[in-house]
Amino acid sequence: MPDLGLREIVKRHPIPISAHFSHSLVLTYAIEPEILEPLLAPELVLDTYRGFGFLAIALVQTRQLRPSFMPAAIGRDFFLSGYRIFTRLAGGGQSLRGLRILRSDTDQPWMVWAGNLLTHYNYRLCRARVEEREQLISWTIETPLAEADLEVTANLENEPAPLPAGSPFTTLAEARRFAGPLPYTFDYEEATQSIIGIQAIREKWNPQPVAVDVRRATFFEHEPFCRATPVLANAFHVRDIPYQWQRGRRLT
Repeated sequence: MPDLGLREIVKRHPIPISAHFSHSLVLTYAIEPEILEPLLAPELVLDTYRGFGFLAIALVQTRQLRPSFMPAAIGRDFFLSGYRIFTRLAGGGQSLRGLRILRSDTDQPWMVWAGNLLTHYNYRLCRARVEEREQLISWTIETPLAEADLEVTANLENEPAPLPAGSPFTTLAEARRFAGPLPYTFDYEEATQSIIGIQAIREKWNPQPVAVDVRRATFFEHEPFCRATPVLANAFHVRDIPYQWQRGRRLT
């Protein structure tokens, strides 16, 4: 077992974190497994359904982010968008469901610094605009080289909404299994060739299917996704939810 330096230890998500989600919208896309599998860390396998793998885009308005042992009053607010693959950690007598993060975008420079210091989540700085009017919420995200620009509007008036046309899911119960978040986020630690698991704790989590209009999603215009045919499989929204991440721990 190699000796870990301070940098590697710190990037294991060493501090339990608490926050409050004002809004969280998750768009889950069905994608051919051969596109997603090369993006997984060792020891992770795709969580598939009816021959598809799944990638989620999560848009989160976050308030009062702080170490769990600190009061909410000192917490910081920010926007986050994240691109994650639904995966499983199999073997060793356990099979855990979780997310493998490919990319994270935030509108706050301090979050880029802190996120990349304490995790392997690949934070980048973006511009984010959120507009709320009546029962509509619109997100417009701009990234420096248009690597992950996004324009989407969610209609919250008619919750629960039917599943998107072409979805591989036939019932809402099936779709909820891929609505996110999952029990774990999986990090890969190169120095030890290990999977680090960060477990989530959430209360009153009851996401509702919503109708969305996705006008732009440039993440899918780049390799390897430009060779895929992403299909919007579901869109779920939740609001006013307390959330917590535990300290990361080595799983393999």
